[in-house]
Amino acid sequence: MTWRSRLLSPSGIAAAVGVLLFLFVAIAGGSIFLAAAETSNVPARLLPPSLEHPFGTDDLGRDIFARVLVAARVSLLLTLGATAVSTVGGIAYGLIAVILPRHVRRLATGLLDILLAFPWLLMVLFFTVIWGASATSAMFAIGISGIPFMARLVYNLASSVSGRDYVRAARVVGVGPFGILVRHILPNIANPLFVNAAATASVTLLSFAGLSFLGLGVQAPEYDWGRLLQDGITRIYVNPLAAIGPGIAVVLAGLVFTFVSEALADTRGGGRGAVARRALGAVSPTRRARGAVAPRTGAAPGEPIAEIADLRVAFATADGGEVERVRGVSVRIQPGEVVGIVGESGSGKSLTAMALAGLLGPDARIDTSTHRFGGIDMTRPLTAADRSTLGVELGMVFQDPLTSLNPALTIGRQLTEVPEVHLKMSRGEARAHATAALEAVGIADAARRLGQYPHQFSGGMRQRAMIGQALTGRPKLIIADEPTTALDVTVQRQVMGVLRRAQRDTGAAIVFISHDIALVSAFCDRVLVMKDGVVVEELDAERIREDATHPYSRALLACLPDMTSDRTRPLPVIPPEVAASALAEEVGV
Repeated sequence: MTWRSRLLSPSGIAAAVGVLLFLFVAIAGGSIFLAAAETSNVPARLLPPSLEHPFGTDDLGRDIFARVLVAARVSLLLTLGATAVSTVGGIAYGLIAVILPRHVRRLATGLLDILLAFPWLLMVLFFTVIWGASATSAMFAIGISGIPFMARLVYNLASSVSGRDYVRAARVVGVGPFGILVRHILPNIANPLFVNAAATASVTLLSFAGLSFLGLGVQAPEYDWGRLLQDGITRIYVNPLAAIGPGIAVVLAGLVFTFVSEALADTRGGGRGAVARRALGAVSPTRRARGAVAPRTGAAPGEPIAEIADLRVAFATADGGEVERVRGVSVRIQPGEVVGIVGESGSGKSLTAMALAGLLGPDARIDTSTHRFGGIDMTRPLTAADRSTLGVELGMVFQDPLTSLNPALTIGRQLTEVPEVHLKMSRGEARAHATAALEAVGIADAARRLGQYPHQFSGGMRQRAMIGQALTGRPKLIIADEPTTALDVTVQRQVMGVLRRAQRDTGAAIVFISHDIALVSAFCDRVLVMKDGVVVEELDAERIREDATHPYSRALLACLPDMTSDRTRPLPVIPPEVAASALAEEVGV
């Protein structure tokens, strides 16, 4: 839904009218109604409501209606100030908690849980009493007390986004933690944050009115709607509008904030581009003041472009134990070689590939005797030069391009990231480079397509764009993690052709992961067969049917139908005893 359609919706119209009305009252109310609101007129004290005084007058003869309008500025400014404190503090806390190490993150989220369990109103009263009764103290008390609610929302949303493939791809190209938060996570959670902030503002407004009513907010001679409500409640039976008038203002302002929240909630992605552009503008990677970091030279002649030996990957369990998902896997990739990894779901294929690329998160415990990419030792902390090299020479193609491409950024913005950040191209040069990459993978009208978002591409085109993104650097290794699993056979053939052309044109090595052993054997030079976290057999792709001896490999091949298969019989499956015996044989049980 576009901004225009949202403004023309019922909630959008109500929100726009209400915002304009309260802005006018807050800005112009002081100059128009200030005299009537603050000039004492004792002969006109305690007058009932009339056309001249819609809400009557107070005990000093001041017009209550005028005082309500003048109080709008203080009430709204304090509300927006407290909402800003809650929102900014919650965003900072939630985003930082996402990138903390696991144990520290648990402490941070545990503190959030404790604060959320504590009654919010008691927390507000606690801070107000400690800091003293004043408008500023009340603003910070309400704002700080609202941080845990916003922080929990931000943490939950950011955690759901931080594991997406496009965030992993950003790590591959060398984007640091701050850049990932600002460029890839925050734009994708901005809409629910805006909605929640607008909804929180209405609650904050009511809270301010309550504190001032109790004498803990705005102090005399200043006044806001809550203090006017306190003054009017003492004579509510004589002049009800003296108390009802400020209450009406609180209700109307709360409704406006609610309408704003509903208007923002109508977003279906139309406003994400502007949010993303603002976020990118704050940390634009096209800063050419820094010298270009020259990529390292690759591996020595005869050396593998990538190597990992005796890889073990384990994850902690809820009961404090540990489960090992990859057990002693070793992989060597020679320059220009195409290596396939095949196996059932849960066999450890993707974990092995992610470990090879250095993309496994802090939740995984990784043990390996050797882990190198070209001239980079991946077992030690990476320097800026290392990350620049990885960003240029390592490409990733994930299984689901809809989750692998950032939905808040245009295709062009994502394909120009590597040329701008690592190759130090200007924006125009990077755009031309990205256009050439899309053309290389067979996308027509590439220049126009750069301005579109991932949801405007078909599934096959998104996968091609992912391959094009991997080609925007100078890839020496492309890891393709099941790039054809969700595609029909026609599109699969097209994608495989694109990968083959990319490998031929760039000379890059490819690690190709798939469930389909026939597809892998037709595309790769050699094949690693994995089962339950171990490599059960390594085969020459051209002689896979002749040389496969392991029971699990033979069972995978037996499940492939061909033109001579008996169509009257059900398709074969891998018997459980074959899988069990394969694992027992591999681990030596």
